[in-house]
Amino acid sequence: MLKLTPYEQQMLDGEFGRYKQIAMEQVVKYAKVLGAEELIPITKVHLNMGIPPLDYGVDDDFNEAFRRVYMAVDEKIRFEGFSPECFVQTDGGAVDQYDPKPMRHPQAMCDLNRERELISARGGTSIVGSCTPYLAGWLPMRGEHFVTTESSNVLFCNAVLGAMGNANGTASCAWSAITGRGPKWGLHIPENRHAAVEFKVECRCETPQDWDVIGYTLGRMSKLNKIPVLTGEFHGLDIIRLKRMFSAIATTSGLEMLHIEGFTPEAPTKEAALGGKTDWPVYHITQEEYDESFRRLCDKGSAPVQLVSCGCPHYTLQEIRDCANYIQGKHVKEGVTLIFWTNASIREAARLSGYLDTIEAAGATIGTNGCPLVQGAACYEGVTGMAVDAAKQAHYNRSYLKDGHMFYGTMEQCVDAAVSGVWEER
Repeated sequence: MLKLTPYEQQMLDGEFGRYKQIAMEQVVKYAKVLGAEELIPITKVHLNMGIPPLDYGVDDDFNEAFRRVYMAVDEKIRFEGFSPECFVQTDGGAVDQYDPKPMRHPQAMCDLNRERELISARGGTSIVGSCTPYLAGWLPMRGEHFVTTESSNVLFCNAVLGAMGNANGTASCAWSAITGRGPKWGLHIPENRHAAVEFKVECRCETPQDWDVIGYTLGRMSKLNKIPVLTGEFHGLDIIRLKRMFSAIATTSGLEMLHIEGFTPEAPTKEAALGGKTDWPVYHITQEEYDESFRRLCDKGSAPVQLVSCGCPHYTLQEIRDCANYIQGKHVKEGVTLIFWTNASIREAARLSGYLDTIEAAGATIGTNGCPLVQGAACYEGVTGMAVDAAKQAHYNRSYLKDGHMFYGTMEQCVDAAVSGVWEER
C-alpha cells in the first residue's frame, strides 16, 4: 500500500492544478508498479530538455513534444515548468549549442534546440547539456535523492558522492521535476546499496585510459548486475579516472552503484561495503581480461580517418587544457573533423583561458551538448574511419560505421591521427 503525505495527496487531488496533478498521477502509478510503499523528496533532476537525442520524431510544437515525450499522456497540456524544490539541469542533446556544422547538422536544427532550451529555462531548467552535470554545479550530496537519465552519472553520484538515486527514463525524471517526488525504491533505500560481489584489479591501472578499459572489463564480466566492491593495489584515483571508468561500466552493464575499498564514502572497508556478508563471489580483472577488452574496442591495422572525437564522458577544464597544449603548433588535416567535447560552462572557461583559440587555430573545435553517440547518423556521412579516446564511443559508434574502421586510443593518439589523416597501428 502506497502511503502519501498530506502535501502529496493534495497534489494528487489536483489542489495545485491539473498540470501537477497529471505528473503526480504518473509518479503514483510508477511507484505502485515498483512496489514502493512511500515517496521521497527529489532535489536534483538531470534530463534532456532541448530536441530529444536521436530524434524521437516529435512534433515541432514544444507543448506537443512535452506531452508525448515527458508526460506520456494523451491529454492536451501546456508546459508549466518545474518545482522550485528541484535543481534541474540538462543532459546532452541532439545538436551542438554553438555550431552545428562540424557534426553536419542544419542551422535550423540548432535554432529549434535553442528555442526549446529557452522555454524550459523559463520553466526552471538550467541549460548545460552534459553527461557530467557534476562538473557544472549539479552536485547531490551524501544521502540526497536524485534522478538522472545519464547512465554514468548515476554511478558517479551513488558511488563517489554518496547520493541516492536510480537511472530513470526521461518521462519519470520529468514527473519528479514537476512534483519534487519519486518512488522510494532501489538505491534510494540504504540497505539496497551494499555490495554483493568483489572485483580485484590485477591489471595495469595507472592512466585514465587504463581505468576506462577496467570499467569496460568490469561491466562485461558483471553477472546479474550485482553491486560490486572494487579492491586491489591501485592509487592515484581522481575525477578524470573515475568518470572514465563509470562511463565504460555503464556501456557493458546495467550497474548503477559501485564501491571502491578505502575510497568511496560507503566503503571505508571492504567489509562495510559488503554490509556484513560472510561469503561473496570474487572476480579477477587480470591483464588478460584487460587485453581482451582492448581487442574488442580497437580495430587492427592502419587506415584513413575522417572523424575524431575526444571527450566521453565530457572533458574537465584540465583535460581541455591538456588538449590545447598538445595540439598547439599542429593542424588538423583537410577533410578530417576533430572535436573535443565538454559542457557549455567549461567551453566558456576554455575561451577565457585561451584554450579555445589554440584549439580552433589548429583546425579543431570544442563541441557541447552531447557527442556523436547521441547526435545521430548524419554525423557519420562519408566516414569510413573514426578515432575515439573513450570505450563507450568505440563500443557504440561502431554500429554507425557499417564496414568502416573504429580505432580507440589516447587523446594524443587521436590528435595525431587527426593531424596526419591516418590512424597508425602501434
